Amino acid sequence: MSSSTGTIFRVTTFGESHCKGVGAVVDGCPPQLELTEADIQPQLDRRRPGQSIVTTDRKEGDAVTIFSGTENGVTLGTPIALFVANRDHRPGDYKNMRFVPRPSHADYTYQMKYGVRASSGGGRSSARETIGRVAAGAIAEKLLRDHHGVEIVAWVSAVGTIDAPEFIGQQLSRDQVDSTDIRCPDADSAEQMLNAVVRAREARDSLGGIVTCECRGVPAGWGEPVFDKLEATLAHAMLSLPATKGFEIGSGFAGARMPGSAHNDPFVLKDHRLGTVSNYSGGIQGGISNGEPIVFRVAFKPPATIGLAQNTADFDGEPTTLEAKGRHDPCVVPRAVPIVEAMAALVLVDAALCQGVRQPYIAS
Repeated sequence: MSSSTGTIFRVTTFGESHCKGVGAVVDGCPPQLELTEADIQPQLDRRRPGQSIVTTDRKEGDAVTIFSGTENGVTLGTPIALFVANRDHRPGDYKNMRFVPRPSHADYTYQMKYGVRASSGGGRSSARETIGRVAAGAIAEKLLRDHHGVEIVAWVSAVGTIDAPEFIGQQLSRDQVDSTDIRCPDADSAEQMLNAVVRAREARDSLGGIVTCECRGVPAGWGEPVFDKLEATLAHAMLSLPATKGFEIGSGFAGARMPGSAHNDPFVLKDHRLGTVSNYSGGIQGGISNGEPIVFRVAFKPPATIGLAQNTADFDGEPTTLEAKGRHDPCVVPRAVPIVEAMAALVLVDAALCQGVRQPYIAS
């Protein structure tokens, strides 16, 4: 199993949804970074369950503890161990699913690969695994913000068939994003999305959606062609998240329908540096950041765990009816926002550290 990511800033997550706890080990964080639990907790609070009517009612405080890697609130350059206890776990809710693979879940594939699986809540395939990512991502964000001036803001841009207006380039803040329960900064769209999710929940069904992310202040030069192009590592990170089904950067699939004369990003002088008039490239060209905001979107499927009875088959192939009893989100995108931000931060901080190892020579 691959539970680690990163080249220099390397993160390994651990834990299952119904074990004693989850977390991460961060190796490669530079020394002398001021860091306490208070720097990490805000993003975990945004990710935690039980925040509103559109999230699971599992009650978890998700308080993080730093076990190692710091002293007197400063990083030592040694591995940082992060732990969050599981408090409100109910493995008994899943006892009827021990012999039945849930439709569109990872039960069947994990069983086929390992010959065993955590049948309570999905184990490592559960979104609970992302706690370690968010905790580690908060450290990466602090490095990016303090050392490079990079700011990462994500928001919900679609739920089901409801699309929000375009907010790219409007310098959205996280406070604006969090002003609605659905984490869409447009009030009218947010109300429509919220109502749609509530209706799906009442019908014991679920909805998917799209999270858009903008990374501002990323300098030109980050990324490692050809196999570790910056958009490739971002795509790898985002598609490793539970429930993701699509990734596009810049113009994405819509760009395939444009002529080159309209899609190209002409250069222009901006604040004593070269920039581009448009940003169909999404801030990356040739796998390397070009100094413009990095813009990408991540598609999340409707949660596979629903309350509706479903006709399916057990592991022996015998027809059966499955009705989920566990707690689940009717739509994952509101809680996915800080997770997308965390994964973007992990990719970008690793790219920054790789670039720092090999600074380009500039003639005087």
